[in-house]
Amino acid sequence: MRLPILKLSLGISVLLAASLPARADDNADLARDTPVPSNQQIPLVDFFRSPSIEDPQLNLAGTKIAALVADGDKHLLMVYDLATQKKELVSGGPGDKDIYFYSWLNDKRLVFEISALKLYGLGLMAAEVGDLGNAYPVLQYYGSSLVAIPPGDRLHPLVWNRSDSYHGANKDLGVAVVNTENLGGKAINLSAADADNSEMMDARDNTAKHISSNFPVPSPGIGTGYIADKDGKLLYGFTSDNGHPMMFRLDGDRWVDSPVDAELTTIYGTASEAGTVFATSPRTGAPRPLQILDTITGKFGNPVESEKAYDFDGWLYRDPATHEVIGAFTEREGPHVIWFNDTYLALQKLLNAAFPGQYVQILNSDEKQSLFLVLTYSDRQPPQYSWVDLNTKHVNLFKKAFPWIDPSRMQRENIIKYKTRDGLTFDAYLTLPAGVSKLHPAPLVVIPHGGPWLRDNWGFDREAQFLASRGYAVLKPNYRSNPGYNWQYPEEDEWDFLKMHYDVTDATKTAIATGYVDPQRIAIMGGSFGAYLSLMGVVNDPDLYKCAVCISGVFDWEQLIDDKKRDMEHSANDPEFNRLVLKLGNPKDFPKKFDATAPVRHVDKIKVPVYVSHGGYDPVADIGQSTRLISELDKYHVPYEKLIKNEESHGMQHLDNEVELYTQIEAFLAKYMQPTAPALPPAGAP
Repeated sequence: MRLPILKLSLGISVLLAASLPARADDNADLARDTPVPSNQQIPLVDFFRSPSIEDPQLNLAGTKIAALVADGDKHLLMVYDLATQKKELVSGGPGDKDIYFYSWLNDKRLVFEISALKLYGLGLMAAEVGDLGNAYPVLQYYGSSLVAIPPGDRLHPLVWNRSDSYHGANKDLGVAVVNTENLGGKAINLSAADADNSEMMDARDNTAKHISSNFPVPSPGIGTGYIADKDGKLLYGFTSDNGHPMMFRLDGDRWVDSPVDAELTTIYGTASEAGTVFATSPRTGAPRPLQILDTITGKFGNPVESEKAYDFDGWLYRDPATHEVIGAFTEREGPHVIWFNDTYLALQKLLNAAFPGQYVQILNSDEKQSLFLVLTYSDRQPPQYSWVDLNTKHVNLFKKAFPWIDPSRMQRENIIKYKTRDGLTFDAYLTLPAGVSKLHPAPLVVIPHGGPWLRDNWGFDREAQFLASRGYAVLKPNYRSNPGYNWQYPEEDEWDFLKMHYDVTDATKTAIATGYVDPQRIAIMGGSFGAYLSLMGVVNDPDLYKCAVCISGVFDWEQLIDDKKRDMEHSANDPEFNRLVLKLGNPKDFPKKFDATAPVRHVDKIKVPVYVSHGGYDPVADIGQSTRLISELDKYHVPYEKLIKNEESHGMQHLDNEVELYTQIEAFLAKYMQPTAPALPPAGAP
């Protein structure tokens, strides 16, 4: 089975007319697409550069592959012709704009979403293959997300418009049928210095011309999502009403309440029979499998697949011709695929044999299901994309996401299980640097993830590999509230932040017990909720850690609630504010709980240095959380370092800032942790 490599040139053949000019900083590191020599340290930037390619998708005819590609710090949309090996590209436009989502409508037309500041959606564009430079606006300055593409009418997709920037309205506009056959209008940059009110009116009017019809908006509450069936028919809507999630079913031209408990049930998509969906049930004290749920009666059917130790947590795979669900991907201790179709089950076995030692995931295929796009990776092998031609029996490497990373220099990510102090079992991922042993244990960096209602997964982890290359062991623990483990504990634990802190401490002590990490050299580091857990760690376990790194964190939940309350200018039913109050309670009613879970109020207990970073334009955690922390560190004479970027949002979204952040973190950790020097092979070694 041969694996010919198709090399794509770095040149740009077609750009949107108003695209960004060439970068002034022509960084040689970003132009290099091969690993540095094995006797050199891997540059920090190689771990944090944007992948060269993301989210490749075949068109239905199997003649072209579209994908998001990186050009420095910009994200473009590429279309590659399999027959001619030629490509086209289109950018998100002038300034700090990127393309961050796209989808094929038919074999030639695509729609894509544009973001600003690496975070905010500016609307929906469309373009034709062969003429990408003349991309045209569909919906401008709406918070728009694609809901479904009806197979029988692909040029009129369903789009959810979450907000309307023209009126400053923070409300759900519901789902609209959008006419992408209307090619009129031009992209208008309302942030330009010379933009005026007439241009805003032109953009608004052009947007209105592209909306064929609107569905009613479910009420009460603020919209949080919509689901269509396999034929692209809108069926379900979800809202948050005073913090309570609600589910509605579309009956004709009106929304009706569903008996499904949206608080305790997770919906993954529609099933074959009318009124049914794939879902997981409320807690039963046992792992929750994927099941069929009748949304009219609220009753669950038999499990689709049994689960022995984990709740189902993943997504569905649909047949490209029939649009029926034929498989599902889920995360257990590692990634896992479930096929309900014998043909795909056999294909998966063939692919596993073709890529030994790697996880193989079918991404999509042509409508005839003879040409497939697959993703392969491991803990040491970064993602790479191939197409598989069943007619010729050939596997062809399309593109590596990180061609500048040498897998042979990466380290294994070990899956360890740890027990919490109240008897629960969670997974944690431990990456050890080269040369570590029980005689020569490594310093450890504990990295609790953000969320907290997310989870870490097994696979190639750039942050962990960077730290391992610098001589650190890295522990990434899953903890209470993470998907897949919820069956083990009651629902209220999902908001018990103190117990989550205890879980991370228990995971750290489990790593210490392996003997491969030095108990005298442990740091804790995280972003967002992970930053909160990091500060909680050095407040409540002051003798366990040597230092802490806190990036874009929340350190006082009462302060966050107060900030959200002040921000409610347009709606008294803000979903985030109401959810926080519903689940955490009113701070005035529970002063002791809010005090115990606010580490910024207990900085006097901190005995170790702290690194603090935040962006000035952070919509998740106001920068005041970190500036207050810095003031408290000053007050109690706790050593600290800081990096504040007023132009950044949540975390460091721009490469230059991210490189600066991790350069400072590397120096900060080295100062207080004395990392184990990683061994490099001699010059000339393979």
